[in-house]
Amino acid sequence: MTLKFIQELNFRLSEHPSVVYFRWSPTQSWGSTWMFLITSISAYIAVSVTLHVFLLLLRRRKPVPLGPIPALHSLAMALLSATIFAGILSSSVAEIRDTRWFWRRSKTPFQWLLCFPLGTRPSGRVFFWSYVFYLSRFLHIFRTFFTILRNPQKLPHFQILNHSILICMSFLWLEFSQSFQVAILSMTLVFATVYGYRFATDVGLQKSSGFPLVMVCQIILVVTNLGWHVGVLVLHFLKGGCNGMGAWVFNTVLNSFVLLILLNFYVKKCLSERDFAASGVEGKAATSEISYKLLTSSDRL
Repeated sequence: MTLKFIQELNFRLSEHPSVVYFRWSPTQSWGSTWMFLITSISAYIAVSVTLHVFLLLLRRRKPVPLGPIPALHSLAMALLSATIFAGILSSSVAEIRDTRWFWRRSKTPFQWLLCFPLGTRPSGRVFFWSYVFYLSRFLHIFRTFFTILRNPQKLPHFQILNHSILICMSFLWLEFSQSFQVAILSMTLVFATVYGYRFATDVGLQKSSGFPLVMVCQIILVVTNLGWHVGVLVLHFLKGGCNGMGAWVFNTVLNSFVLLILLNFYVKKCLSERDFAASGVEGKAATSEISYKLLTSSDRL
């Protein structure tokens, strides 16, 4: 029974015709045009700013009650991220099995996952799940609206920027058949962990502790992405070239920009916490306040 279930699951993830014969093209894939990309990101920014301004005009200071909506969103994101992780992992194994004869003398399977051969087209199993990841970014952006409704007085600039960059990068991965799809594995694993934790805390299954899980996951994600970037660059020069390096350069610039903003944010936060702790406030109250700030300010994914 278990073996049959695993075989059926593997078929759905990597052998189903819609997965195997996927092709990224304006005629076959929804959201695959540059016009759609520009329009969707512009609309996302416009809606976020409009919602913020509307709440300011209403002089709303208290959080807007959202009920179970954030918890349901976290559950959906956790399940979707876990599915994409399993799908791209299973599909990568299948693609390596089917195409290894072509590149096995020059690369290892992991090197292939980091560095696609020149001439690779955005079709097949791995790019199907890359496409699903791209579409999932539009579900992801609802987190911004929740943040605005919970804190009407502040517009989450970094969150808006970060989500916009993620949508753009996901599009470029497909448009230019970019190597670096391995990054989706680390990102979806982190998203599944973070949103699973958020769902558990939202519904009361897990008490929120002082440990900044979201912040730690952010740091892990940034470090691993940096490692993947370096790996692609090294393989590009040592293994005869990787596909989609133009998009890789653009993604590297965007990721570096996000990294600088993130580091600046955490440095300022750490300095403010140090000043806060040195201000003479009672130790227990100070610790509680710092823990709260860590948990709330790291809500960026």
